[in-house]
Amino acid sequence: MKLDVLYFAWIRERIGEPREEIETGAETVRDLVSQLVARGERYEAALSEVKSYRVAVDQELVDFDHRLDHAREVAFFPPMTGG
Repeated sequence: MKLDVLYFAWIRERIGEPREEIETGAETVRDLVSQLVARGERYEAALSEVKSYRVAVDQELVDFDHRLDHAREVAFFPPMTGG
């Protein structure tokens, strides 16, 4: 399947891209993260510590075991704080 993958804030800075379209066979977000981390050190630096960022699938916050069936977009971003 093809996915639009979006990167925000320091994740975008580490990877060097704001977004990309990728072809993947990943079944879950965790599988997708593993596939991305295997791409090289930029991705590893940005995505290897899953406790340091959040993920949304089709603009809905999800956990890393969320299935990607029929997903079109995955976004990675740091936790947000309010004030």
